[in-house]
Amino acid sequence: MTSSATFRDQTNWSNGYYELAIEVGSCDDARIQAVLSALWSAADVHGCFGRTDREPDEQDAVPCTVGSLAEFGHLHGQVRLPTGQLVVCGCVAIRGGDESSDWLDLYVPVGALDKAGLAYGDGQPFFRSDVMDEWLAAVGTETFKSASFSLGVVGFEVSGCTDASTLAGQLPRTRDIGYLLPQGDALRYGAANT
Repeated sequence: MTSSATFRDQTNWSNGYYELAIEVGSCDDARIQAVLSALWSAADVHGCFGRTDREPDEQDAVPCTVGSLAEFGHLHGQVRLPTGQLVVCGCVAIRGGDESSDWLDLYVPVGALDKAGLAYGDGQPFFRSDVMDEWLAAVGTETFKSASFSLGVVGFEVSGCTDASTLAGQLPRTRDIGYLLPQGDALRYGAANT
């Protein structure tokens, strides 16, 4: 049986993604690079690779850069969850172009979370993991200390569900996902509450 940190086992990369999606706030490569570097460090991602069909020791590491994201589409590594398990993870950029800002998504696939034995749901009407919510919110908070951003959202496949301009600086009262909303130089976390 393979572990939750095995790249080659494609079941680790299956069933959707638990994400910290960050609205960078611009479309500038230097800005997205600053957030990417801070995010990778804050999550303490082990390695940076362009492929999932080879194990980390079977491929050369790639630079953790916007250029590598453009070349490979996703960057991959391994992270240690607060529960102690090492799991595969990835990051993807969603470039906004002229109409909106760029987004960076740090994700852990549900297949890896399942294999690591992470409990989720807890009687909620939809997919949620309090462990993942709290950990990804902490990663986002640490990232913000080095590279500010417009908005962060935490949960199952949350990328694109809202944006900073829609929220207009206000946390929704009822939240089925977590929000990391800048308030001046500080970051306010509104945990999911439904």
